[in-house]
Amino acid sequence: MRHALEFFRKATPALREPAAEDGAGIWELVRECKPLDENSMYCNLIQCDHFSETCVVAEINGVIAGWVSAYVLPNDPDTLFVWQVAVSEKARGTGLGSLMLSGLLRRKACENIKRLQTTITQENRASWALFHSFAANRSAPLTNQPYFSQAQHFRDRQSTEHMVTIDLSEAAQKAA
Repeated sequence: MRHALEFFRKATPALREPAAEDGAGIWELVRECKPLDENSMYCNLIQCDHFSETCVVAEINGVIAGWVSAYVLPNDPDTLFVWQVAVSEKARGTGLGSLMLSGLLRRKACENIKRLQTTITQENRASWALFHSFAANRSAPLTNQPYFSQAQHFRDRQSTEHMVTIDLSEAAQKAA
């Protein structure tokens, strides 16, 4: 088992746009990635079909090992909202999450993106680490503030979601 895990971690992931046929596999991956919210399989099918240009599937040895669902905000075409980042347990610690986000930002659909946003609960340490690292690697400022509150929006059924914003335009100005 350990040998298989090492082989999996050393393999080069293939990043691509999802297709509707990926929906069930993505749904299964997300279910394995606690504390991510489990959307319906139908939701994942719609994401694969309607938002394929701004979503990423990572395959390792033909197996879905990573998923990013994202979309350009309808009222703010400069902002890419990342809904979920899921990485298979076998691929954690390999930088796959950051690789998928970087690949996504290089796509034509994201050529005008100046900000990346996501929401994260305070206790989701893996997501905080990913987005802090992603911002730091680009020398981009990261800010956060409570967005959907536990009491007001979730009726105490879920923790407060903090809106995380990474200003990519400021990082680009510093690099110029």
